[in-house]
Amino acid sequence: MSITVVLIVITVIASLAAWRDPSLQKKWIHNAYSANKYKEYYRLLTSGFIHADYLHLFFNMYAFYLFGGVVEAWFGYFFGGKAILAFLGLYIVGIIVANIPDFIKQKDNISFNSLGASGGVSSVVFCAVILQPLMKLTIFPIPIPMPGYIFALVYVAYSIYMEKRQMDNVNHLAHLWGAIWGIAFIFVAQPESLTNFVEQIRGSF
Repeated sequence: MSITVVLIVITVIASLAAWRDPSLQKKWIHNAYSANKYKEYYRLLTSGFIHADYLHLFFNMYAFYLFGGVVEAWFGYFFGGKAILAFLGLYIVGIIVANIPDFIKQKDNISFNSLGASGGVSSVVFCAVILQPLMKLTIFPIPIPMPGYIFALVYVAYSIYMEKRQMDNVNHLAHLWGAIWGIAFIFVAQPESLTNFVEQIRGSF
């Protein structure tokens, strides 16, 4: 069984448990105030394994499943027997990194809460885009497939715009920082991926 599937199973079980027992959700959610005041830093990670509802869980895990397999295949080539550890470093640390900006920004705001695997999923998605920049992707509400590197630019611009506007309840800041972590991780772990990324894009023109 792939590590992507294992993480999906764990996330589904944790989300279901939190829905059945609200006290678990209250304990695991990223409440920046509690994380800071009571040193409950574990919330920066546990919040990535619970979700608001079935739709939230489905879309995050569906995207994770699609791109996780791509990244796992590449990591098997890059890291061999350490591929699982590298993948966990990408995904788990991605969740934490994506929550840090909100932790800093909202640590005195007792009403702020955040949950979901979006930061980790964004890390995996953008790592996959670096490895395969010409893969065809779509971004809602634009129904036209576009190369992965164009998708990345649009996604980042959209996340910055929506974060500034604060028009919905989606944590766009977590998406953005998860994406940044995914890109930074693969460039540091495999510096040649930057050269391959540039060459693939150049060859597409």
